[in-house]
Amino acid sequence: MHPSHRRRTRLVCGLALIAASVACGGARPAAVPGPVEVTTVTVQPERVVLTTELPGRTAPYLVAEIRPRVNGLIQERAFEEGADVRKGSLLYRIDPAPYQSAYEQAKAALAVAEANLPAARSLSERLAGLAAISAVGQQDADNAAAALARAEAAADSARAVMESARIQLAYTPLEAPISGRIGRSAVTVGALVAAYQPVPLAVIQQLDPIYVDVTQSSAELLKLRRALASGALTSANGAIRKARLVLEDGTPYAHEGRLQFRDVTVDPTTGSVTLRMVFPNPELVLLPGMYVRAVIEEAAHEAAILAPQQGVTRNPQGVATALVIGADGTAQERQLEVDRAIGDRWLVTKGLAAGDRVIVEGQQRIRPGAPVKEAPTAAPAK
Repeated sequence: MHPSHRRRTRLVCGLALIAASVACGGARPAAVPGPVEVTTVTVQPERVVLTTELPGRTAPYLVAEIRPRVNGLIQERAFEEGADVRKGSLLYRIDPAPYQSAYEQAKAALAVAEANLPAARSLSERLAGLAAISAVGQQDADNAAAALARAEAAADSARAVMESARIQLAYTPLEAPISGRIGRSAVTVGALVAAYQPVPLAVIQQLDPIYVDVTQSSAELLKLRRALASGALTSANGAIRKARLVLEDGTPYAHEGRLQFRDVTVDPTTGSVTLRMVFPNPELVLLPGMYVRAVIEEAAHEAAILAPQQGVTRNPQGVATALVIGADGTAQERQLEVDRAIGDRWLVTKGLAAGDRVIVEGQQRIRPGAPVKEAPTAAPAK
């Protein structure tokens, strides 16, 4: 063999040996990824008071429309429009002169009728005694008794007329039937008013306390009653349920109220029932007709499961899901049924149990079944 061919052969063999040694001993195995570190929150049962936010409007606690009960001219107006008045204070005075005269006349007529009574009574008694011994005829005694009865009836009639005149006279001053704030006056001094006229002279409204009327869907009411009947929920505060208000500008109202009653009739046009609440209003912040939102304590869940909202997502079908750490240390997907949001957590009715560790951070980097490593547990939000 030619020397150049031998050198070429040795070079090829050397390169082949080098390649074989690299292929056998120099390769490194692919790295296996480790568990993904995640942060979890352990859910535990807790007592939660369920609230409902409903729109409504304020209404005065008491309303009194001032109307005259006798005819006449307004002689005096004794209040300032928009001022607070007390029960029994004078508002208007109707000219009492004609009613005073009628009362005095009726009083005099009663005095005349009562003056005739003694003589008629004496005559009736005397003739009755004489008729008993046949000294006078029985007819005379009967006539005297009838005359006495007529005199007594005339006195009673005159007394009733006088009482009617006294009542008419007492109606000439118009007094406040309730304490509250009075509005504008519909009449001025010198105006002619009629008894029980349809237009009130003024309106008094008691604003402390004040009513708040809200509406609630009858479907929501039925759902709540079924939950209470099944024992899943309990009454939040017994028969007295607390309520709070959010004003029209979004600020919370300072005073807490209570639910007074729930109407027994469903409005056929809206399918809702009316709830009435009572709130203290010492600063008169709430005025009649004001729009508010009421937050009512409906019931209490004694063993509620609350899941952090950051750990709950929805799949393409819209079903709420969450990832939890299973007993084998892998991520497991749970389908949830959520009722409502309470703060920054969801009230879960199905899908989670006490002690489940819900993944709240790092779930974007894992899939169900992947091994995970639990980081320090985050404190549950309240």
